Amino acid sequence: MPSPTVRAVCLASFVLATARPCGAQRAADPPPPRATVAPRTATAAVARVVPNDNRTPAGATRGDTLRVALVARVGDWHPDGDAGPGAPMPAFAESDGAPRIPGPLVRARAGTVAAVTVRNTLPDTLRVHGLHDRPLAGAPDPAPGTAPGTAPFILAPGAARTVHLRLDAPGTYLYWGTTTRRALAFRTGQDAQLSGALVVDDARDDPARPRDRVLVLGMWTDTVHRAGTHRQRVLGVVNGRAWPHTERLTHTLGDTVRWRVVNASADLHPMHLHGFYFRVMARGDGVRDTVHAAGDGAPAGSPAGDLAVTESLTTGQTVRLEWVPERAGNWLFHCHIPEHFAPRGSLGTPRPPGATHDHGQGGMSGLVVGVAVQDAPARVVVASAGATTVRRPRAAGAERRFRLLVREHVRSTAAVPRFGYALHERGAEPPPDTGSVSAPVLDLVRGEPVRITVVNRLREPTAVHWHGIELASYYDGVPGFSGTPARPTPLVAPGDSFVVRFTPPRAGTFIYHTHADEVRQQTAGLAGALVVREPGTRRDPATDLPIIVLAPPDSARSWRMALLNGRQSPLPLTMRVGRTYRLRLVHMHVPRAGMTMELRGGDTLVRWQPVAKDGAELPRAARASRPATVFLGVGETVDVEVAPAAPGALRLEVRFGIPPGARPGGTPGPGGTPARTAAQLGPVIVAATWPIHVVGDGPAAGSPPTGGRVRRKGG
Repeated sequence: MPSPTVRAVCLASFVLATARPCGAQRAADPPPPRATVAPRTATAAVARVVPNDNRTPAGATRGDTLRVALVARVGDWHPDGDAGPGAPMPAFAESDGAPRIPGPLVRARAGTVAAVTVRNTLPDTLRVHGLHDRPLAGAPDPAPGTAPGTAPFILAPGAARTVHLRLDAPGTYLYWGTTTRRALAFRTGQDAQLSGALVVDDARDDPARPRDRVLVLGMWTDTVHRAGTHRQRVLGVVNGRAWPHTERLTHTLGDTVRWRVVNASADLHPMHLHGFYFRVMARGDGVRDTVHAAGDGAPAGSPAGDLAVTESLTTGQTVRLEWVPERAGNWLFHCHIPEHFAPRGSLGTPRPPGATHDHGQGGMSGLVVGVAVQDAPARVVVASAGATTVRRPRAAGAERRFRLLVREHVRSTAAVPRFGYALHERGAEPPPDTGSVSAPVLDLVRGEPVRITVVNRLREPTAVHWHGIELASYYDGVPGFSGTPARPTPLVAPGDSFVVRFTPPRAGTFIYHTHADEVRQQTAGLAGALVVREPGTRRDPATDLPIIVLAPPDSARSWRMALLNGRQSPLPLTMRVGRTYRLRLVHMHVPRAGMTMELRGGDTLVRWQPVAKDGAELPRAARASRPATVFLGVGETVDVEVAPAAPGALRLEVRFGIPPGARPGGTPGPGGTPARTAAQLGPVIVAATWPIHVVGDGPAAGSPPTGGRVRRKGG
């Protein structure tokens, strides 16, 4: 038990998300009430925390043994840059070096034995997780921390211990500590930065000269996102820093970029890459790492990995990505939860009045990484086998031109703003209220150039991001950052307009949405589905149904309610036995980071066939018929096909909460997300239902001619 003096210093030093003395111990349970403590000026006794870019592995290797010495100590952390305010924070250091956030990188070749010594200089008992063999002997339990051999070891204040772990299974893992006895899924406060990456390279690779970058995601918050309460502190960091102070990554056209991403936080993070597809080469759960090969039936030489633009990482999950930059300019890789990248004050405190919308500076914060892709003028770029490019047909004829009007609904108020998009291509401009309920589906054609004039009729600036579309950086829609430093993308001021040009290179389901003041404007309604079809085809709105999930503009209802194409209970759809229907499922609900969509008949899941993820067609092996349930993080799209076999009543449900054993990303695979208990993930709520009548022979009467794009009541 720490002395009263030590306990008093501990309570004053740590910026807690708890209301108890820091020497107390608690079992893993929901987070306690928040408390805000002002940051303290660093003293000579507290070393400044070094943001760890994970380029240099810790320790030294002799023969087949890696020796690493870790020390848990308090450091003075400045996540908002060296000139920003600091806060005392427990972190791991290497030997007597400065504490690092994230902790020192433990990295070795497969076949190495790691001898890791951990010393606890904190005033509380430390429990250390993740320093165990890879792979585990026998058949491990799917839940990290409960499998044989994964139990944490416990260090009293001042104690030390050396553990030996055999690293034979290449993959991306993590180690972490807690002084509050919380599970990783609830660790949000004083000990939430006690985390580090553990990477096992292929035996042929040199850990000292890695070909990849390691990005560790961290959070410091009052409580977990899924608690459903307003959080005063929301600080997201990548390798120890928050945007705009995160490292700017620089890559060259045609290079193969390799990233390992580790979610060491208690929140879900759907990580989105602007402008390009990446391939998910491997997924891990902290205990195991599963490599994803090319799909069954793919042509010889096809690249491995699942193709996506957004990948959801649950707590403790890791992912290994590869992508090829094919267009120069500035791009973003960020968590797609608006709360996690919205502008905040220092140390994640509430947004100050008058914050800018310039995303290059104060218009974003948190879990954002900037990527600068440079030209290679004298180089002929040849796409590698891992490239994500699809063949671009030669543009023929004039570009299609239309206007996208951004307007207020007649019922919009300052307290509950209601905004919307309206499409104006020819003839008279649509009436004022038509763009404010459910945004129109933008139907485009692969290979057909478009010129879209975004017209801002709001009383505040806005911007439009073309989510999943491969286009020039200047038109990507991140104000103050997209484009180049010499020619950044502007905000669209009230009464102004901005012209966007691109040629969609692939058919699929995408999203267009605001990228300015996202929490406010997306909740107000500024998000819609974008469908690109193959040349020479037409989308039948009776059988091809984009379904976008949004939040009600009234924040009091948004945590427990969802809108399907603008309504919580849309008018019934009618399907016919023997016909195939394509449902294009889009998650853009702002408060809810993750949701499950299910198609049920009574209490039973029916079956459907997934066909696409994030606009990219799935390989044949991933298209097998399966129970009709899919988990989506915000910013993900999944296309499924349904062929009703018998008349009856079905319903499409939106369910909030992550069901135990769910895996994000739309397509199941070995490994994936670790199974978790319902207590860890919170209750499952049915937030919206779309009734479906399946009829036998004869016309499918009653199907909305708009393909399900129905209005909210009163719209």
